[in-house]
Amino acid sequence: MAGDSITRRSFLKALTLAGTGSLLSAGLPASAAGEGGGTVPRRILGRTGVHISSLCLGGIFDVPANQHILHRALQLGVTCWDTAEGYHGDRSEAGFGQFFEKQPAARRDVFLITKTDAHHPEGLSNSLKRSLEKLRTDHIDLYLIHDLRGVETLTDDVRDWAEAAKGSGRIRYFGFSTHRNMAQQLRQAAALGWLDAVLSACNFRLLQAADMQAALEQCGAAGLGVIGMKAQGGGPVPADAGSDLAGQFLGRGFTAAQAKLKAIWENPAIASICSQMHVARNLEENSAAAMDRTALSSADRARLALFAQATCEGYCAGCERFCGPALGSRIPISDLMRGLMYARDYGNPERARDCLRAVGPGIRDAICSTDFTLAERACPQGLPIGRLAREALELLA
Repeated sequence: MAGDSITRRSFLKALTLAGTGSLLSAGLPASAAGEGGGTVPRRILGRTGVHISSLCLGGIFDVPANQHILHRALQLGVTCWDTAEGYHGDRSEAGFGQFFEKQPAARRDVFLITKTDAHHPEGLSNSLKRSLEKLRTDHIDLYLIHDLRGVETLTDDVRDWAEAAKGSGRIRYFGFSTHRNMAQQLRQAAALGWLDAVLSACNFRLLQAADMQAALEQCGAAGLGVIGMKAQGGGPVPADAGSDLAGQFLGRGFTAAQAKLKAIWENPAIASICSQMHVARNLEENSAAAMDRTALSSADRARLALFAQATCEGYCAGCERFCGPALGSRIPISDLMRGLMYARDYGNPERARDCLRAVGPGIRDAICSTDFTLAERACPQGLPIGRLAREALELLA
């Protein structure tokens, strides 16, 4: 992969060009991914100057048992791959390593991302060593602290560790991932000035918010690379709200799910969208959306905005700064909502249980006895937090 740094001026110029022209490659209709030799286009990851595929393969699945997905991803030009220590019972990193061992030339083409739960230099070093061994590689392209709760974790010691790891060649770039208070953390990350990239929940729903739009603009101005995730924004479209939405987009030649991806790619600060694509059909459909040059119309964007507003009560926006203080931060609401999301929307109960393992007996008792009225009043989405929290507990039964 190309790795030379570029100037802030040339980076902003590239963003401007991307914003004024098609953000999708000249290629194929959204129903025909990969036919005729088309591949997913690439975009610049912040000031790193690296061009990564605008679609990123999320590795929360049994990678060793689904090696064909990796082969097909390469054929389609999906060369940005994301995993983490602990994904799918530690099998995800091992599955990528299995592929690289058999296809060593592929490692040169893949921009490899992995994540760690460690927050201190010693833990970061130990975690990185394990990941390098499992991934069968001598370096990680983008190394992230997983699910950061706040940028205060990014101490000078962490910065020094990251610079040393870069100097040794074990990692090329460093940052974090986040599922909560995204706009706030993106602004703070951009202001720090030394991070390379952030993997952030970012979907058509979140992009309706002025604070998220402003945060992404700040990231673009600072040259901080942004990769979006959780792109579908709440999973399947409810039958009573989505039939008209789906029909409207099918008439334009793409699905509602593809429209949601297009809405994210329209923001030039977002280099790529990370999506769990363990099923070949999803990989093909998402790749087709990336290769399709049809832009969303103003009416398309209006439909998505109206749909987001009409269905907001079914989606947790991760803004824990509102509901958390109302409960004295005793109960990890974001973790509970993420667990529900993985179970309901992704059909991944194992990942759901991973999110919920931190919910100890004391917290379980608190959930059962707490009055969530104040938290529900504070929630901008109007979520029935108490009922949803208790439903999340049932997943642990």
